[in-house]
Amino acid sequence: MQNLPALLGLIGALSVGVVSPGPSFVMVARTAVATSRSEGVAAAVGMGGGGVLFAGAALLGLNALMLAVPLVYLALKVAGGLYLAWLGLRIWRSARQALNITGLADGAGKNKRRSLLLGFATQISNPKTAIVYASVFAAFLPPAPSLAFNLTLVAIVFVIETGWYTLVALALASERPRNTYLHYKGWMDHAAGGVMMALGLELVSSAYGR
Repeated sequence: MQNLPALLGLIGALSVGVVSPGPSFVMVARTAVATSRSEGVAAAVGMGGGGVLFAGAALLGLNALMLAVPLVYLALKVAGGLYLAWLGLRIWRSARQALNITGLADGAGKNKRRSLLLGFATQISNPKTAIVYASVFAAFLPPAPSLAFNLTLVAIVFVIETGWYTLVALALASERPRNTYLHYKGWMDHAAGGVMMALGLELVSSAYGR
């Protein structure tokens, strides 16, 4: 395959980027330990869907629109930052609420859909991700890539994003991490909520610091 070196370079760069800690990791980790393995995996699939959206946007050149029209980029960053801060506040406020593990099976399908949407929303809350994808693509994409290559690349983004966060969910949904979470729930929810709020506020402040 003529474009195999470029594809391998893209896979390597995207893999390094996805494992970097951030709000997505915090959200999937907490979902896995606080609810169930299946909900953690559902959140991971939502992350993959968000990655596909941003990768597609980067390939279509929508990142150029955000850079050319600063108000669009600023509005997206503020909205995303406020969403992360709100999500962090919800986690913080839930720290004192008891968690009924035995009741998690009730409405499992609804909970998985909610986790999937939460993962998707968290992933797309930071428009800088689209810029990161565009930067990686600019560095590794071959000249005039074919439609088949672009579709393959989008599929790879989904596999990398979903695969990594699925590993996170499976690892943290096991008995020992869950028991640790239940024992230190208040402290861990305060920590996770604080991190999410800090990341959200940092995103908002960076929008006004341009």
